[in-house]
Amino acid sequence: MEEVKQDFRLDLAQKVFLIKTADVGDVDREALKAEVIATLLKDNLSPLYQHLATELGWELDAAKLAEMQAANSAKLAKLEEKRKDAEENLGETEVRDAMLAKAEYLGSIGDREAAVVAYDAVEKKTASGGALVDLLFSQIRLFMLYGDWSRVKSLVARAQTLCEDGGDWERKNKLKVYQGVLALYTRQFAAAADLLLDSTATFTASELFPYSRLIFYAVVAALPTLSRAELKKRVVDSPEVLAVVHCLPGCQPLLEALYHCKYRQFFTAFLEVVGSMRQDMLTHHHVRHYSRELRAVAYAQFLESYKSVTLESMAAAFEVSPAFLDAELVEFICAGRLHAKVRACMGTAQIRL
Repeated sequence: MEEVKQDFRLDLAQKVFLIKTADVGDVDREALKAEVIATLLKDNLSPLYQHLATELGWELDAAKLAEMQAANSAKLAKLEEKRKDAEENLGETEVRDAMLAKAEYLGSIGDREAAVVAYDAVEKKTASGGALVDLLFSQIRLFMLYGDWSRVKSLVARAQTLCEDGGDWERKNKLKVYQGVLALYTRQFAAAADLLLDSTATFTASELFPYSRLIFYAVVAALPTLSRAELKKRVVDSPEVLAVVHCLPGCQPLLEALYHCKYRQFFTAFLEVVGSMRQDMLTHHHVRHYSRELRAVAYAQFLESYKSVTLESMAAAFEVSPAFLDAELVEFICAGRLHAKVRACMGTAQIRL
């Protein structure tokens, strides 16, 4: 089956995220702005154009906006004509199809409130549970564009209820990805890992992101949350993960560093993966928390093999300075994340469990 292209609105959302997020480096914001505006103008996305101009302080081209709104009105008028013709001359299926076309168009230009009203009208004409779930998926992507995660959460919950009441296999699998995205965004890494890893063999939600991104999110969520046995079973030995992970900057070395205890490569790979997370709209706001969690996991795993070890020896294993590691360990010990003590012993610092 040919992979469906990513919803262009989510590509726009990622570009807008990079434009407005000041702490993401190596970004040509002017070039991205030009790309976004070109898309807005080409596809007559007048509601989104107005929203972004206000949010980002862009100068609004009134003449262009008027042209876009005129094009939107003309398209909506044609869609309304088709709906009326269907009501007068065709059946209920054709009427619903015409109403859906209008709702999808409103969603495609970023008119979220009008789209919701239109989708609600379509829903009243929809008997199939699967078709209802599809309506919810479309709206979820629209609200992801605007970063309205409260609405995303409520729509995902509705989709889950419908699927539990008799959804088909394909939509249940697709829902797992949508649920995994919500879990990832809301920092429920264990739930995200479970949902996304379950989706690797049956992925059909490429309208959200390409398959390689699914693997990235799944690995990122799994590393700090899965037990060693589960990590091997579901990630290290997964054919789906192995087919892609080598193409993801830092992911394979970080996975190897943690599972195969190759601690010398841990921080190099760790920084590369965290750098990718920082540039992603779903994971950027987790970077500080995630960094802390994964370092705690790595330190705890290393110390499991020892009753005591010198600070210098552990620092050498991770290829960091003893001073850096000392500060790190003290912070984690004080926070109760590591059950160990750092003691001075004959001029050498020792870590005792």
